[in-house]
Amino acid sequence: MKKMKILFILLLWLSSLYGEPIPFDLKEQLNAIHLNKNNYSIFVKPISTRRPIVSWYAHKKRTPASVIKILTTYASLMALGYDYRWKTNFYYTGTIRRGILRGDLIVKAGGDPTLKTSDVNSIVRKLKNHGIKRITGNIILDKSIFRISSRNNSGFDKNRYSPYNAMPDALMFNQRKSTVCISPKRGKIYTTKDIPDLSYRVINKMRITNGSCRGSRSWPRVSIKNRSMIFSGKISKHCGTRKVCKVVTKPHLSFYYTLKDKIKKSGIKYSGKMKLKRTPKSAKYLFSHLSKPLEKIISITAKKSNNLFARQIMLTLGVKEYGKAGTLQKGRNAVERILNRHHILERGKTFIENGSGLSRISKITAQSLANLLQDAYQNYGTRWMETLSIAGIDGTIHNRFKYSTVFGRAWMKTGTIKGVSNIAGYVEGASGELYIVVVLVNDRYSRRYGHRLANTVIEWVADTL
Repeated sequence: MKKMKILFILLLWLSSLYGEPIPFDLKEQLNAIHLNKNNYSIFVKPISTRRPIVSWYAHKKRTPASVIKILTTYASLMALGYDYRWKTNFYYTGTIRRGILRGDLIVKAGGDPTLKTSDVNSIVRKLKNHGIKRITGNIILDKSIFRISSRNNSGFDKNRYSPYNAMPDALMFNQRKSTVCISPKRGKIYTTKDIPDLSYRVINKMRITNGSCRGSRSWPRVSIKNRSMIFSGKISKHCGTRKVCKVVTKPHLSFYYTLKDKIKKSGIKYSGKMKLKRTPKSAKYLFSHLSKPLEKIISITAKKSNNLFARQIMLTLGVKEYGKAGTLQKGRNAVERILNRHHILERGKTFIENGSGLSRISKITAQSLANLLQDAYQNYGTRWMETLSIAGIDGTIHNRFKYSTVFGRAWMKTGTIKGVSNIAGYVEGASGELYIVVVLVNDRYSRRYGHRLANTVIEWVADTL
């Protein structure tokens, strides 16, 4: 009797690990893929029922990579709503009389992830609409809404200056990218900054060549040192203009130099300096610049897997839930707190490092992701689904399933870093019914076989269920 009891407990434990057995026809296909069966999780469930069709290692903690972005985006949707807009507020000290602002212009950052060069034109027009023709004081930048690291890049991998490694900032501008145009003309190679940003230097060591615009002659070598972009190598005279985007400088500096330039070009006189400090209580409100709606921003975050947007959103949620100043820990706590109001995350099995998935210590389970996808569909339906990448059409899976029966019938978020290949979302079955599908592969061979395993599961759902 005692042995039977022990066996029963063992079977229950194994059931909790493996869940529902994998259907025979799917199992046969998966057996042909050379991955350790302990190193992946699969969860498949119809939207309309509670019982999963497949639940393989659904409760095991896995590294999520960018799949974790759906936690960030869905939490923001629940807390802020589709129509939420970030505000960059403008104030002034002193007086405005006869077109002269006798005092400082203050820019109070709101954490807008999307503020860019073209927005500065709108900001300057608003200054002119207020009749301002001259500013006698300085431009004050208030970044107090966040209290975070001042690092430019995350240092996640060797491509530290690439835009995907950019770190968040209260006054984000052009997604922290510094863009330089490389143009071979009249026997020379010219370099031009896309904005008049004096906070970094461009050093041109390139040489022009007569060879074809291929291989090493098509792009310059780029190195970064002490806020300098150093270009070297040979570039063919037959090449067109090339744009190089790197994370080099502070976004608030790029914003300041762009604003200063646009102000002067608009005819507003200004000879002051930039200062970083808080908005004084005596400051008077002037106007606000608004971002695009949250719906558009979370779509970009999910479809293009924008790490920076995800980081900015998470910090904003920290402010929303716990007040200023936003910190990384407040952001982590906020995402979990918001989602757990709907009992989405499995207790003790989630860790969110930065909201973007550019992490090796973040953890999630397939079951938690499935819970979120179920809750999101019940609350927001196809409008939520459309924020995810659509198979063969857009986002990170625009080239995936292009010539498959899954084309246009799956709405997914992917996540890929070294040793990780994940995907989670919705798939329309052969019957027309919608299914939640989560495939998490954490294996040293995930780069080689992860897509194949996930595609097999997704196509099985689309073709047989």
